Amino acid sequence: MPTNEQLLSIFENHLAQLEPPVEPERLYAPLVYSMSGGGKRLRPMLLLLACGAYSDDIRPALPAATAVEVFHNFTLLHDDIMDNASVRRGKPTVCAKWGSNVAILSGDAMLICAYRMLRRSPEELLPRILDIFNKMAAEVCEGQQYDMDFESRTRVSVVDYMRMIELKTSVLLAGSASIGALIGGASDDDCRKLSRFAGELGLAFQLQDDLLDSFGTEKELGKRIGGDILEGKQTYLMVTAMSRADESVRDILRHTHRDTSLTDDEKIARIKAVYEQLDVKRLTEQQISVRFERALGILDTLDIPRERTIHLREFASSLIGRRK
Repeated sequence: MPTNEQLLSIFENHLAQLEPPVEPERLYAPLVYSMSGGGKRLRPMLLLLACGAYSDDIRPALPAATAVEVFHNFTLLHDDIMDNASVRRGKPTVCAKWGSNVAILSGDAMLICAYRMLRRSPEELLPRILDIFNKMAAEVCEGQQYDMDFESRTRVSVVDYMRMIELKTSVLLAGSASIGALIGGASDDDCRKLSRFAGELGLAFQLQDDLLDSFGTEKELGKRIGGDILEGKQTYLMVTAMSRADESVRDILRHTHRDTSLTDDEKIARIKAVYEQLDVKRLTEQQISVRFERALGILDTLDIPRERTIHLREFASSLIGRRK
C-alpha cells in the first residue's frame, strides 16, 4: 500500500488525465479551472484509503475517486453562486470570473462528468456504487437547503445544526469511504462501519473548522479569522452559545455583526468574549475529541488486521491534528 503522500500523487496524476471537451470554451473552461484549484482532496483520498485497506490494488477505485472529487467541486461551484462568493481557495470563483449563468451551466456539466467517471468503476459493482452515490448526492443537497434555511432563523438548535453538517459535510465523506471499501472487497458490515467512521470524522472536521474560524490562526484556517462571526453565520459555536445564554446575551449574539458602530475586529472580539464566558470553546473542543475518538474506535472493529488501518488512522490524525 502506498503512503498517503504517494497515494495523493497517484490520484493527482490520474486527475490530470481528465480531459473534458474544449468547446464550447465558456462551458468547459470553468470545469478545468475549478478542478485545478487545489483543495485537500479529502474525499478521493478517503475512498482510495478505504479501498487500500482491503486490496493492494487501488487502481479500480481511481475513477470513483475522481467522480467524488468532481462532484464535490460541483457543489462548491453552486454554493458560491448561492453565497454570492467572490473568492475560493485564494482565486476568483467561477461565478465571479464568468458570471452566474456560466457557473450554473458549468456546474451541471461537472455533475454529468462525475457520473461518466463513475461509470468506469468495476461493472459488477456499479449498481451498488450508484445507489451509494445517488443517496449521498441527494443528502448533500438536503444539507445545503437546511444551511440556507438557517440563515432566516433566529434560533437553531444544536441537534438541528449537527444534522445539517452531517448532511452537508459528513455524508460525502461517508459515501466515499463506503464506495472505496466496496471496490476493495470489504464485507457489507465493514462497508457500513467505514461509512460510520468517515461520518464521525467528517463531523469532527467541520466542528474543527467552526472552532478555527474564531480561535485559530489564518495559517490554520486558510482565510481571515472571524469570517463566520462577521457574517452572523450559524456555527456550532454560535448555536451552542445561544443554547446557554440568557436573553440579553442572545441579543448580543444576534445583533453584533450588524452593529455599524463597531469595527470588524471589535465585533469579533465581542462575540469571542461571549464564547469564552459561556465555555463554548472548551465544549467545542470536547465534541471534536469525542467524534474523533469514536471514529478511531470504529476502525478497531473492522474485520481486517490492525496494520491495514494504519493509513486511515494517519489520514484521520492529519485532519484533526490541524488544531494542535
